[in-house]
Amino acid sequence: MELAQKLDQDIRRAAAILRLARKVVVLTGAGISTPSGIPDFRSPGSGLWTRYDPFEVASLSAFRHNPERFFAWMRPLAVEIAQAKPNPAHLALAELERAGVIQVLVTQNIDGLHQKAGSQTVLEVHGTMRTLTCVGCYRQYPAEHYIQPYLETGEIPRCLTCRQILKPDVVLFEEQLPTRVWLKALEACRSCDVLLVAGSSLEVVPVAGLPSQALECGARLIIINQSQTYLDERAEIVLRRDVAIDIPQIVAQVLRD
Repeated sequence: MELAQKLDQDIRRAAAILRLARKVVVLTGAGISTPSGIPDFRSPGSGLWTRYDPFEVASLSAFRHNPERFFAWMRPLAVEIAQAKPNPAHLALAELERAGVIQVLVTQNIDGLHQKAGSQTVLEVHGTMRTLTCVGCYRQYPAEHYIQPYLETGEIPRCLTCRQILKPDVVLFEEQLPTRVWLKALEACRSCDVLLVAGSSLEVVPVAGLPSQALECGARLIIINQSQTYLDERAEIVLRRDVAIDIPQIVAQVLRD
């Protein structure tokens, strides 16, 4: 069978599986945002962790000992996130949610592009850039009040009450996932009958274990990712192409039929 013909069949099969599902959950990783210009963390040669030691710039210990270095390292990425726009994959998933096909979207990303695209039920298991919390009094602030001075001049955000530094509510190395969000994601994956993994190499634990939880509870698995994952052999369909190409094609098939 020619490659193009097999790809077309896989697109149609994935669409059929999604269309007939009772509860669809989507799990997305950095690969869904790279078409929007946001670098991922682990790709050989281009990933952020090939250029930086994460424990020196993005761990909880590093933040506590040298928050200025963290904010200096984070600033170029924050600028890219602020300027990024949802790509066709984000928009297609939002459209599928509006159509009632997707019930929950779990993401490892902190860029907020799913929300910008229009997705409503988004579980950000690795935290968010949209809020900050004071390291002194634990008061939480919306990032919108601080983001422009930080992006433009590098001004470090500080608490209005105690003047301590505000930490972005993203999950750093050595830090636990947000408990309530994690439990919701776990329950969603355990109760779905189809899990679509998009743009994740499934290397970061504990999130990498969510598809296994879904499989153990009888779900069907679809993986769209340019690199291999440890669950490719257990997936019903594996597409190793650009999510910004394949997801819109699948969604078009779902909504057309």
